[in-house]
Amino acid sequence: LGQAYGLRALYYFMLYKTYGGVPIVTTVELLDGKVTADKFYVERATPEATLSFIKEDIGKSESYFGTTEINNKHDKTMWSKAATLMLKAEIYMWAAKVSINGYTASGKSDLEIAKNALNGIIGKFQLLNKFSDVFSTSNRNNAEVIFTLHFADGEATNWGGMFLYQDAVFIGQVYGRDDKKIETDTLNLKGTGGVFRHEYTEDFWKTFKEGDSRRDATFMEYYMKNDNGTLSEFGCVMKKRIGTINSNDNRIYISDIPVYRYADALLMMAEIENGLNNPCASYINEVRKRAYGDTFEENKYTEGSYAENELAILQERDKEFVSEGKRWFDVLRMHDASGRSLVFSADANYPGTNPILGTEEAYKMLWPVNIGTLNVNPLLTQTPGYGKK
Repeated sequence: LGQAYGLRALYYFMLYKTYGGVPIVTTVELLDGKVTADKFYVERATPEATLSFIKEDIGKSESYFGTTEINNKHDKTMWSKAATLMLKAEIYMWAAKVSINGYTASGKSDLEIAKNALNGIIGKFQLLNKFSDVFSTSNRNNAEVIFTLHFADGEATNWGGMFLYQDAVFIGQVYGRDDKKIETDTLNLKGTGGVFRHEYTEDFWKTFKEGDSRRDATFMEYYMKNDNGTLSEFGCVMKKRIGTINSNDNRIYISDIPVYRYADALLMMAEIENGLNNPCASYINEVRKRAYGDTFEENKYTEGSYAENELAILQERDKEFVSEGKRWFDVLRMHDASGRSLVFSADANYPGTNPILGTEEAYKMLWPVNIGTLNVNPLLTQTPGYGKK
């Protein structure tokens, strides 16, 4: 039951962050013999009621786990008490900081609850010495991971190939940072790349300093050349989900995708402490120590104002959690000096010239419900701001 309530809270929290109020279903109508279609029509609960339901579920999860010890030896592919505490911290951080149509952020009281939840995690896990080892297929149940989405040979892939090159438009046509043409299948993809379906921007790549080990563990950049022979037209492939070679000598994209890991706990705690007007630099620096290694001292973060700390935490999260599903929700949750979401701040964008959303686009903090779903359930209403059905 601890696992069941935790997982239901996880799903409903994802729905809440995306849509605000959603239909809340807690009974199985079919088992009660109610099989007519109208029994399955459920209207959207208010955002406030939805968040209250999520808090109740995560509270039940924690209660059912009871005195279970967190010892970092559990199967990281299974929901655990540690996962419950991470989710509880995230739920209460969101409740404390994010106002939407139908819910007003609660402030410091919920931040204190989030901090208390994370106190059950801090010190129980550890950062691996080498960043790339966190994502290794031979090191899945490692000491940094708290809860992860598992992939295996013969099952669905993690979509990693979509961020990687296809031989025909890459090998022999582009150049590496050493100014030499790339003539081989550098990453041993064996023809399984995705023709650059997705790429990260040069502006973002440039935010990684030369000594940041996360840059080359995450990306491999490449260039085209101008007529005069100089490098131009930057591009990069994302290596975090690169998978492994199976027994048939094929590249398979089965790297696990962490939902929660210890670096997340540290940076969440930094954000909570910042929101409570407490020092937060030590948590940021724990993550930077691993990233910079021998050059840490010259890259050490020094405590700043609330807004400076908040932006520093966001930018650290951006580098740490590439392709781990954090970025959009981070910019929604985190604040500028006026307490406004960083989604409206150009400082949070790459390049930092325009905000991600204009103030007139505030309704886009939530997503619309697709027409097919609205047509199936006549009791559903569209997300505010997106017009009529």
